[in-house]
Amino acid sequence: MVDKIVILGSGESGVGAAILAQKQGMDVFVSDFGKIKQSYKDELTALNIPFEEGQHTEEIVLSATTVIKSPGIADKVAIIKKINEKNIPLISEIEFGYRFSKAKVIAITGTNGKTTTTSLTYHILEKAGLDVGLGGNIGTSFARQVANGDREYFVLEVSSFQLDNCITFKPFISILCNITEDHLDRYDYKFENYINSKFSITKNQDEQDYFIYSQDDEVTMQYLNKANPRVQKIPFSYHQKVSNGAYVENQEIILQLNKNNFTMPISELSLHGIHNSYNSMAAAISAKLVGVRNDKIRESLEDFKNLEHRLEFVATIRGVDFINDSKATNVNSTWYALESMTKPVVLIAGGVDKGNDYTLIKDLVNKRVKAIICLGKDNEKLHAAFASEVGYIVDTQSMEQAVQMAYNITDKGDVVLLSPCCASFDLFENYEDRGKQFKRNVLNL
Repeated sequence: MVDKIVILGSGESGVGAAILAQKQGMDVFVSDFGKIKQSYKDELTALNIPFEEGQHTEEIVLSATTVIKSPGIADKVAIIKKINEKNIPLISEIEFGYRFSKAKVIAITGTNGKTTTTSLTYHILEKAGLDVGLGGNIGTSFARQVANGDREYFVLEVSSFQLDNCITFKPFISILCNITEDHLDRYDYKFENYINSKFSITKNQDEQDYFIYSQDDEVTMQYLNKANPRVQKIPFSYHQKVSNGAYVENQEIILQLNKNNFTMPISELSLHGIHNSYNSMAAAISAKLVGVRNDKIRESLEDFKNLEHRLEFVATIRGVDFINDSKATNVNSTWYALESMTKPVVLIAGGVDKGNDYTLIKDLVNKRVKAIICLGKDNEKLHAAFASEVGYIVDTQSMEQAVQMAYNITDKGDVVLLSPCCASFDLFENYEDRGKQFKRNVLNL
């Protein structure tokens, strides 16, 4: 009997899963409640993969032997409830790709830093000449890459939503960057549910596998017993010495792993700020575990280029630096951005509030931010949180207006930082659209 696979969602992960399912000889159908992007429609049509948009035809969806769900679809959606009631296996594209891959997987999760750590780990392994692919929540979908040809290693960024629908997924190395409150609307507003989701990255790991984590992250340390007890645990820390892992001492990263040492001055890292020291330590540990030589790790940490929309330098105009941190969609991300600033900041913030607790950044705003330009349809919470912390706070309704306003109130030596704390969907398509509009308007000044 041929497996009947229904894929909900037609983004990169959904189309990638469809390609892999077809390649495995399965009966495939793609269903999207919204509109399907034209490029993906063309691809599905060329491959003779049937699809629908603007609806989920229950008769088809509920006749599946397995449903692969886009990470963007919440469990409370009606069709998901019906799938669960019928006990139809419901998995993520990460789980599906993993079932057909023989690769050793390095999987990275965390509330913040996971994209940078994933990209950095991939950069080191690729530079060392390993047969490695990059995927998950970043770039080309994992399933698509497995369909096009397996690798020896895959470095995957995995979100909590992707982990929630993983069953057999077993990374060789898992990295948990940190955990702070985020996406609670998807977890019944219970922080512990979100924490459990993050730790589930270790659930199938065993004695042959590794779990890399931050010893400085309070939530991780409080819930460390949620990690699989069999996995080999390796910590990294900026503030304390660790015996088997990585730490910082006298402004130098020291990595000690099974009596194998690696050291590097923080000043030589291409990425600056404490948060990037954490990312660099996590990536360096994983590279050592797969046998990359010290000189290759050092070289890669020196020449890595930062990601678009993540503390991305845009331009200096009349002595004012402009930095695009549009990917900062929660308060903790903005904390990291402000923590790495050394000049007076004009902060552009705002958007769709996900239940943010702004007290986390009040002290940093007080010390480093001279003005806040609010960019969103509803900025009440930002005003309430920061009106007493900064001398100037104003509302804007477009990126052009926000950039011009910020520029008008800067002095030479200031920095204009777009680090919104919020999701982008009130005024923009996504955080990429927000970041691109910021850059375009800065370059038009």
